[in-house]
Amino acid sequence: MGNSRTPAELKSVIEALIFVSDEPLSVRTIAKVLDEEKDPIVSALEELSSEYAGRDSGLQIREIGGGWQMSTRTEHHEEVREFLKTRPSAKLSLASLETLAVIAYKQPVTIPEILEIRGVQSASSIKTLLDKRLIVSRGRKETVGKPMQYGTSRDFLIQFGLKDLSELPSIEDFEEFVG
Repeated sequence: MGNSRTPAELKSVIEALIFVSDEPLSVRTIAKVLDEEKDPIVSALEELSSEYAGRDSGLQIREIGGGWQMSTRTEHHEEVREFLKTRPSAKLSLASLETLAVIAYKQPVTIPEILEIRGVQSASSIKTLLDKRLIVSRGRKETVGKPMQYGTSRDFLIQFGLKDLSELPSIEDFEEFVG
């Protein structure tokens, strides 16, 4: 194991891999692809991330959803969003977004529990969220009828730019933002 790449070459090839990847790349995956040890890869990733931050780039390289990804900088999200509005997209309905929020904050949660919180049926929203791979089944709850429990997926973290669920805004901040 261990190629004879210089740190600069390693950083360059890692940047290229992250750029072409559709999803965050784990250090393990990068190490396997490049036949390198993990430590120099971690160093290269941290350097790359710092370089992007240091030169006020419109892009950033950051750890997200269990891997590393290149994304636009948050301060440019409004402009990027405006541009993306000009292209067709797969948007979520308000009902699906509400259902997703309940699942994100209360997981694992069952359909009856979601109904209790939202006050409306959520079956079609659950199907939509499952189809879009934003939620996954978390097994059955040990209560009468053994209802299916749902939680957010890795794709949810990626889609919303979260390293993990601890990065969700507090419910108070979320309510303030929505209210």
